[in-house]
Amino acid sequence: MKFSLSREVLLKPLQLVVGVVERRQTLPILSNVLLSLEGSRLSVTGTDLEVEIVGHSEVTAAEEGGEVTVSARKLLDICRSLPDGAKVDFSSSDGKAHVKSGRSRFTLATLPANEFPSVDNGENNIEFDVEAETLKNLIESTSFAMAQQDVRYYLNGMLWEVSANKLRAVATDGHRMALCDAACEIEIAELTKAILPRKGVMELARLVSDEGTVRVAMGSNHIRVNGSDFCFTSKLVDGAYPDYDRVLPKGGDKQVVGERAELKQAFGRTAILSNEKYRGVRIMLSNGAIRMVANNPEQEEAEEVVGVDYAGEELEIGFNVSYLLDVLNVLKGEGVRLTLSDSSSSALVEDAADGSAVYVVMPMRL
Repeated sequence: MKFSLSREVLLKPLQLVVGVVERRQTLPILSNVLLSLEGSRLSVTGTDLEVEIVGHSEVTAAEEGGEVTVSARKLLDICRSLPDGAKVDFSSSDGKAHVKSGRSRFTLATLPANEFPSVDNGENNIEFDVEAETLKNLIESTSFAMAQQDVRYYLNGMLWEVSANKLRAVATDGHRMALCDAACEIEIAELTKAILPRKGVMELARLVSDEGTVRVAMGSNHIRVNGSDFCFTSKLVDGAYPDYDRVLPKGGDKQVVGERAELKQAFGRTAILSNEKYRGVRIMLSNGAIRMVANNPEQEEAEEVVGVDYAGEELEIGFNVSYLLDVLNVLKGEGVRLTLSDSSSSALVEDAADGSAVYVVMPMRL
């Protein structure tokens, strides 16, 4: 295997795949990346057996094709340390890989390419194209609500629902829920569901750009997303996602409309003196105003009053302020709408002008 290319052209696919490569592996080959050269097209593959990412780039001079695996971190660190615009000559022979650039010479250990594992693909049930920006927005609008290390393993991921001309993403950790819809051209007769693992979701958010379209293929146990310079494959979580429709509060008769930036700043200031463990904030609604009060075990108190569009009976309710701030951070519009019914029911939070995403936050007893 022998080829030449610029530092930046090699660095780009390496940075795409390195996030999925674990530093400490039980299998040594999983800390490597697979380099494959066919013609002038170089493919760089990284995997942790659950998620696989392939980055593509074009080499300037391809003398000899082939495959080899080398340490992901070491090759990335070498590339990063070289000067901008440097030319890199890569070759492999006799179980070693040689990297040359200017007066620098590196010799790396390799492992056989035929031992490099690939994520089992299986057959695709559905395939569709979606705008990259749409997919990125869908993930960013919901991923914060995924559980992190819940024993209910299916909550440590994101539900994707595909129906006719609609892609829906749902995430919940049992205390709050995020739901976002996106329109895309999909011809499908019946609803298809898939749970993407947390790591896959985070890597995909990093890979997808704001331009172009990507092709999504879903099977019974995997999902693949093809972009212009990457191919992402992930196993799916085997489990049944909870019926999120039952969680959506219905019949809330108290609607509060306020300015998102103003509410975000007020909640942020109130949070400073909230209990560090429970992060509780009391909200008191009255005509034209929302009052927020936070206390902590040191007997300290913060209070904020924000003018809002509300004309209903008074209500006092408690929330985890971090959950409210997470929602206000991902909403993009200027106005935000809160729909409430009573002090023991969940709140529905959404953009006042755009109803494509809705958020549910459970109340707290304070």
